[in-house]
Amino acid sequence: MSKIVVALGGNALQNGKEARADQQERVAKQTIQQLMPLIKQGHQVVIVHGNGPQVGNIVLHEEAINTEATPTMPLHACVGMTQGMIGYWLQKALNEEFDRENLAKDAITIVTQVEVSPEDPAFSNPTKPIGPFYSEEEAQKVAAEKGYEMREDSGRGWRHVVPSPKPIRIVEIPVVEKLLASGAVVIAAGGGGIPVQNNGDRTFSGVDAIIDKDFAAELLAQEIGADTLLILTAVDNAMINFGKENQEALGQISVEEAKKHIADGQFAAGSMLPKVEASVKFAEFGGRAIITSLANAQNAIENNLGTIISK
Repeated sequence: MSKIVVALGGNALQNGKEARADQQERVAKQTIQQLMPLIKQGHQVVIVHGNGPQVGNIVLHEEAINTEATPTMPLHACVGMTQGMIGYWLQKALNEEFDRENLAKDAITIVTQVEVSPEDPAFSNPTKPIGPFYSEEEAQKVAAEKGYEMREDSGRGWRHVVPSPKPIRIVEIPVVEKLLASGAVVIAAGGGGIPVQNNGDRTFSGVDAIIDKDFAAELLAQEIGADTLLILTAVDNAMINFGKENQEALGQISVEEAKKHIADGQFAAGSMLPKVEASVKFAEFGGRAIITSLANAQNAIENNLGTIISK
């Protein structure tokens, strides 16, 4: 069987505005149930989850209670909070499914640091949307009140955007490899990982940013020698000419074709673009990258469905 890194979007763990803990935990359980066929078939699986809605909500909570006694935590610490919270829901759902199916397996969540460069140009150009969606009028009010940079997000509304540097190295990779070799399903690099910079003395410092989980998943897939990077999103395929009469779903395409579509501006920044860019990078590394929906995950692996990018 193969080694698969599964990238789950933060929006795949929250249905619209259903942001209560019990609601998100229910969605996490449904998500895991759809991934179970891959695990039962014997594939080694690492799950990387997004955290856009969740980390944005935590930031709002932190700011709302900012006092001398309860000071606001920095963004990188908020990413760590989402790793624990979402990892807990996914890990709990996995272990419950293993018990139900009488599978001698374990799931484990790793609080994961991911090194970034302090010189990354992303720090001067925030693009990563986090938190809830706002109308344009609401967004203008939030920007004025909080000093946030707000941008329109793929036709879905306006959101707070933060820097999104590229990942350089996943600090806990040796632990991921040991756990995977033991037969565990590993949840790692949640929310793209906690962004840290290397201080040069065997220590790291947290950096206020959000690493795109697709790029973190791609790097993790490279570092553990995965066969497949499976990026799960809301649609069965990546599209070109999206929303137009000549809209076309992409099936199996080459790296060169994908690069041409990127150059032609076919994919929206902050949504499908990083998924395709991460897929291209992994395909260039020599792996198989698939972009598809959660419901289509098993079919994609078994029958080469979805958008598949390879050399």
